[in-house]
Amino acid sequence: MNNDVRSQVSAPQGTIPFAAEDRELGVLVGFDGSKHAFLALHYAARAAQRGEVPLTVVSAYTIPVGVYTALAALPDAQEARVKSQIAQSTLDEAREYLKDYPGKVTYRAEGGDAAGVLVELSERAQLVVVGARGRGGFFGRLLGSVSSALPAHAKCPTVVVPRHYSVPDATGPERFAPMVSDAPVVAGIDGSHSSRLAALIAAQAAEGRGVALQLLVALPPVDRSLMWYPDLVLGDEELVERRKAELSGELRAEVDWVQGHFPDLEINAVVEVGEATAVLSAATRTAQLTVVGTRGRGGLASSLLGSVSRSALYNAEGPVMVVPDIEDSRLEDQPELW
Repeated sequence: MNNDVRSQVSAPQGTIPFAAEDRELGVLVGFDGSKHAFLALHYAARAAQRGEVPLTVVSAYTIPVGVYTALAALPDAQEARVKSQIAQSTLDEAREYLKDYPGKVTYRAEGGDAAGVLVELSERAQLVVVGARGRGGFFGRLLGSVSSALPAHAKCPTVVVPRHYSVPDATGPERFAPMVSDAPVVAGIDGSHSSRLAALIAAQAAEGRGVALQLLVALPPVDRSLMWYPDLVLGDEELVERRKAELSGELRAEVDWVQGHFPDLEINAVVEVGEATAVLSAATRTAQLTVVGTRGRGGLASSLLGSVSRSALYNAEGPVMVVPDIEDSRLEDQPELW
C-alpha cells in the first residue's frame, strides 16, 4: 500500500470482527527508538509473554510528498531506500533491547504514516501497544499524535504506556516476565454498550493477572448536574447519597452480569463523586491497567474517541487500554442500558 493511502486513517465502521486465533501478529508495538517507545516495547513484550502470543515490532517511515516542477525534480528510489534503512536501524535498537526475550518476535519496517500503518496492521493483531509520546513528528504537545489517533481507529484494543511505567532491574529472560502485582484492573463504567465491552475485556485482563476487577462509576458533583435535578437544592448532600445509592444499584447489576461470565473473578464496584475525567485519571495512579471504551453516553461521546477516554490518555499515570467496538458474543445477554 502506498504512503498516501496509509496516511489516511479511517475510523472503523460498525462492529469489528474479532477472532483471536485469526490475528497472527499477536501483540503489535509501534517503535521509533524514543524513550517512550522503549517503555511501550517492554510492556508489549510482557503482554505477549502473558498471552503466549507472538510479538510484532513495527517501525514506520514516510517519504515526503511535495510539488515538483519537472520530472527531473522528482525524488528517486534512493530516498525511499535511505528511509527504509533508517527504519531498519531503529529496529536494530529493538532487537538489541529484546536480545534476551524468550518469545517469538517479528520485526517490520513499513512505509507510511505511523498511525496509518498501525491501524492497518491492527486488523491482524490481538493488541496494539504504543508509548504516550514519540520522536520527531510523531508527537504533539500533550499526547503523541500516534497515541492520540490510534485508539480511535484501531481494530483491536490499544494500550497507551505512560512515561511513569516502571521497567524492572532484572536481567536475562526474567526481565520480560509478566509483572506481578496485587493492584486491580479498573474499568470505567457508565452503563453504555461501549463501557460494557470494556468491562468484559478488563475482566479478561484481571483474570489473566490473577487480580481483582474494579468497576468504577463517576457521579458528577451536584453543582455541575442541576440540569438533571432542577427541583433540588445546590449542594444537597442527601441528593448525592440518594444518587450514589441509585448508581450502586445499577452497578450491582453490572457486577452480576460480568460475574456470570467470570464466576471465579473477584469484582468490586465503586461509585466516586467527581467528574468522570478526573475520577478515571485518578484511578490510573493505583491500577495496573485502566480500561475504557472508545465512546461513552450522551455528551461524553465525541465523533471518534470519547472525551473521557481521551482525557484518561492525556492524564494517565499508568497504562490505559482503549477498547473499540469489537464483536463479543457475551454482550448478547447484557442487561438493559441505564
